[in-house]
Amino acid sequence: MDTRKVQQLGPSTLAMTLPAEWTTETDVEKGDEVSIRVGENGTLTVLPESVQSGDTEATIHASGLDADAVERAIVAQYVLGRQVIHVEADEGETLESAHINAVYNAETQLMGLGVIEETPERITVRCSVDPGDFSLHNLLERLESTGSTMRNEAIRALDHGNPDLAQRALNRERQANKIFVLLLRLIFTAHQNPNVARGIGLEDAFPLIGYRSVAKNLELAADNAEDIAEIALEAEGHRLDVDTGTMERIRDMVEKVDEMSAQAVRAAVERDYTAANEARSQFREIDEQGAAILDGLEEMPNEKVLAVREVLVGLQDTAQYSVRNAEIATNLALNEESEHITLR
Repeated sequence: MDTRKVQQLGPSTLAMTLPAEWTTETDVEKGDEVSIRVGENGTLTVLPESVQSGDTEATIHASGLDADAVERAIVAQYVLGRQVIHVEADEGETLESAHINAVYNAETQLMGLGVIEETPERITVRCSVDPGDFSLHNLLERLESTGSTMRNEAIRALDHGNPDLAQRALNRERQANKIFVLLLRLIFTAHQNPNVARGIGLEDAFPLIGYRSVAKNLELAADNAEDIAEIALEAEGHRLDVDTGTMERIRDMVEKVDEMSAQAVRAAVERDYTAANEARSQFREIDEQGAAILDGLEEMPNEKVLAVREVLVGLQDTAQYSVRNAEIATNLALNEESEHITLR
């Protein structure tokens, strides 16, 4: 660890020198402006102007990659906050059709990404997302709401034998994934740039790691809803082979899962310890209800029992993801003074 001596420059001004190696790597010179981030536990971070501008570019050399790898690389550069991404072939070569298709596939997956230039040798895409247009809290709530909508459409499809509802839920998965990846991009850029953090509704960068985990749990919950929708499409008559009373208990279980999921996210964004505890306390009832439904099933073929079990497990797993989000909310809440905690 490098150490620096703090010097007195005036009656109320203290200063220290910047490491020469760091200034060389970041191209910081005399007269340049840098940003200072005051963090938790007395930390101080110096950020060069190049990080603040955020106008970064990346070039993906496609010739050594297959189409899937090119697509993954574009998504990764988007998440890392790049403004402009070039996909180009080696000198003297042209892009393969598979590489071109990979670029357009990535474009459809990522919010605000569009092709701005295309030649036989290179395609350039630019991200038009302005972090100031989004609130991290609102995006987390949107992702939770999208997953809840998918879940309810899938269950209604099973209840009414309606494949259109199941397909509607499946179609929403792309939107859920767009929100998730956009969240990752904003979280990464906010971690690097305190101006971005403030622009998306954060006073400091402390919650970002927690929000990253919350977003992932919500994305997994949306995947569970997608799996239930697939069951509805594949089931005979697009229904579960259960009586009316059992279906009512499943719908009741879904309502409880929805309530728990939404409350856990609210607790995280509002750093509400009481709400986090209330959300976490709902898990046991949901888990026991799922087990009771499964135990109470009438005799039926194993394939149909398995379909019911997969639906119940998907709902229980979603509730477990909500427990994780409630635990993250607890950690965020207890980092601040409240009626429960005094910090010195």
